[in-house]
Amino acid sequence: MATTAATRPVEDIDPSKDEKMGKLREVGSLAVWSLSSCKPGFGVDQLRDDNLDTYWQSDGPQPHLVNIQFRRKMTIQDVAIYADYKSDESYTPSRISVRVGNHFNDLQEIEIVDLNEPTGWVVIPLNDVNDRSIRTFMVQIAVLSNHQNGRDTHMRQIKIHSPVNEGSLSKFPNFTSVECSQYSTIR
Repeated sequence: MATTAATRPVEDIDPSKDEKMGKLREVGSLAVWSLSSCKPGFGVDQLRDDNLDTYWQSDGPQPHLVNIQFRRKMTIQDVAIYADYKSDESYTPSRISVRVGNHFNDLQEIEIVDLNEPTGWVVIPLNDVNDRSIRTFMVQIAVLSNHQNGRDTHMRQIKIHSPVNEGSLSKFPNFTSVECSQYSTIR
């Protein structure tokens, strides 16, 4: 288990940059998402809608949990969370735990992140003891505490990234002519 303090300014982090370059893919849509609690109209749909103006709002005692379950074992490189202290103040998470496992009963805490008034994306790398990306069926994000001792929490977006594997087909060069590029894929 590692404890990380998010000290780098988060305004300049863009988690979609590696997605656009083809190094990562967002795999959250392949999972079943559940929450420990939510206010009506502030649930999973708002957490996953790619709109930074909407958010999940918890409605219950801490810790507040986001459960992400995959149908098959996935390689997860990082979790990106968008938080906005300027808008959410005491609802902003200050300490987050990331746990992974096969199901609810065998979750292992692999990261604890302390956030200091974050505004923007916070990217939490998920690595095993050999510094390789985690392979898991389930990721659980737990909000352990909020700024100003707030009770409920706001999270605006969560992205789950998996590395793109370089297959043997990707070793072909990028063709520029139509005559060559028409033979570059197998149907």
